[in-house]
Amino acid sequence: MAHLIFTQQLGRFMPVPQVETRAADLRSALDACFADHPRLRGYVLDEQGCLRENVVIFIDGQRARDPKRLDDALAPQSQVYILQALSGG
Repeated sequence: MAHLIFTQQLGRFMPVPQVETRAADLRSALDACFADHPRLRGYVLDEQGCLRENVVIFIDGQRARDPKRLDDALAPQSQVYILQALSGG
């Protein structure tokens, strides 16, 4: 099963789960995760259901292609990292 890993930057706001999923694509995997962890959705997706500008997703070491559609395919062994982008000044 694919493995969704929410990094600890999100842990400042709530407990961050690690989720296993049989979903075939990123959107389905996130939707299934948010069904069990609804508060997490607002930190990852905006009001239109698109990836927030300050969040980055990597699937097997590659950045997710489309932050709006989130239709990247997942393999059964995929490692999906969801993290807040860091910025500084």
